[in-house]
Amino acid sequence: MYWTLFLTFVKIGTFTIGGGYAMLPLIQREVVDHGWMTKEDFIDIFAVTQSLPGIFAVNISIFVGYKLRKNLGALCCALGTILPSFLIILAIALFFTHVRDNEWIEKAFKGLRPAVVALIAVPCLTTARSIKLSYKQLVIPIGVALLIWLGGVSPAWIILAAIAGGLIYGLKIKNSKLIK
Repeated sequence: MYWTLFLTFVKIGTFTIGGGYAMLPLIQREVVDHGWMTKEDFIDIFAVTQSLPGIFAVNISIFVGYKLRKNLGALCCALGTILPSFLIILAIALFFTHVRDNEWIEKAFKGLRPAVVALIAVPCLTTARSIKLSYKQLVIPIGVALLIWLGGVSPAWIILAAIAGGLIYGLKIKNSKLIK
């Protein structure tokens, strides 16, 4: 089972370009299709790993590995996720000086951008559907994305505003419960 976990995450790490969120649909498909966990369990792990510091894909692979095979499973999944990227970056670094100004490589990376956006959008949409978000609940995330993308607002300001809003809302609810 350890070898299967390792190879599964090596495959995911090797064939995913764009980071952790781009890996999400592949991880979900592999984990849920193998019957290693339910879709609901995967969504719970997805929610928890988003709140942890560090690399999202590594965090989620560690959680999956730990849930299936404890510490050694977590290690196998983490190494499987990290090694392909490490080796690819190492190879790029070794040959970067030879291809630094190659216009074909630059065009290839520009061509990959829409695919990466799609790979990030798909798990967002499937997660929204599976937790049955309404269109009203999507107003804030869409508004925030537009503020960052079109308005040039720093995500740090949005996070600070969300913290303030959460505190105000939480205090309002707490006060309204105390009054009753």
